[in-house]
Amino acid sequence: MKTTAKTIKKTKVPKALKQQILLAKISSILWKIVRGTIVIGICFVILYPLFVKFSVSIMEENDLYDSTIKYIPKHFTLNNYKLALEGMKYTKTFFNTFALSFLTAFLQLAACLFTAYGFARFQFPGKKILFACVLLTLIVPPQVLMLPMFMKFRFFDFFGIAEAVTGNSINLIDSFWPFLISAITTMGFKNGLYIYMLRQFFKGMPKELEEAAYVDGSGRFRTFFQIMLPSAKSMMVTVFLFGFVWQWTDSFFSGMYLPTFKVMASALSSLAAEVGSRYSDFGGAMNFVSKGFTSMMNNTGVILVILPLVVLYLVCQKYFVESIERSGIVG
Repeated sequence: MKTTAKTIKKTKVPKALKQQILLAKISSILWKIVRGTIVIGICFVILYPLFVKFSVSIMEENDLYDSTIKYIPKHFTLNNYKLALEGMKYTKTFFNTFALSFLTAFLQLAACLFTAYGFARFQFPGKKILFACVLLTLIVPPQVLMLPMFMKFRFFDFFGIAEAVTGNSINLIDSFWPFLISAITTMGFKNGLYIYMLRQFFKGMPKELEEAAYVDGSGRFRTFFQIMLPSAKSMMVTVFLFGFVWQWTDSFFSGMYLPTFKVMASALSSLAAEVGSRYSDFGGAMNFVSKGFTSMMNNTGVILVILPLVVLYLVCQKYFVESIERSGIVG
């Protein structure tokens, strides 16, 4: 054994092998540098706009016109946040938007779960055509459907029952009902994407789980609720997050269905004018809202709008990342 160990130590490593090892180490280091540069670049692209908005939100208006100031203000102030909170009626608007987003996301999730499971596990006539129609909803822009959807909810009736009973249709505009009805019928915003994600997830689950449940006497509904849903928890959280976030930041459908009801998007769009009509440096309403003041209010309002979403993502990021990895839509 001693002789063998001495022999191994005395054995010289070939020069070519040394060069290969050195090249492998150099390439590994270079790849780490390239990968780190790419990650830093992506983070910069994502975080830079937020940093700029935050920087503007803590400046006074005079700092915006000072060419020597780029990101760090000379006159630090939190008064912009005070004005924005009052102008947006933030507490009331927050709870209104939270209620709408939560209900819409929950109903979208429930409806899409049943639809996606049906596409993933059952065979029925026209299945491929129907699924193609689901994917088609991702392509059709919402502006194409704006007028018919508005008219449908402005003069809403269910098989003519309301008009037969009361003589008039029902006006659902300026209420949550257009969002809730669209969500429960899987016609809400981005529902095609949710169905696709959930379908891919269910297709990736082993069929042996369901077969074992059927052997034990479980029906289809019991198998779905007790076997499939607990396994799809991470994907359900992701779909709920997508629905919640898109509804929270939605301005198109909110502006169409809620002309007077305040949610985050509508409160943000009118923030500068609202604050300008109430406050000025001289104690009265502003006769002219400057571009600098508008920029300060808009940037401050954006920070207030996305702050709850950042907190929500930090809480749920584990489920989000896990579900994307298991959904089969990466790459």
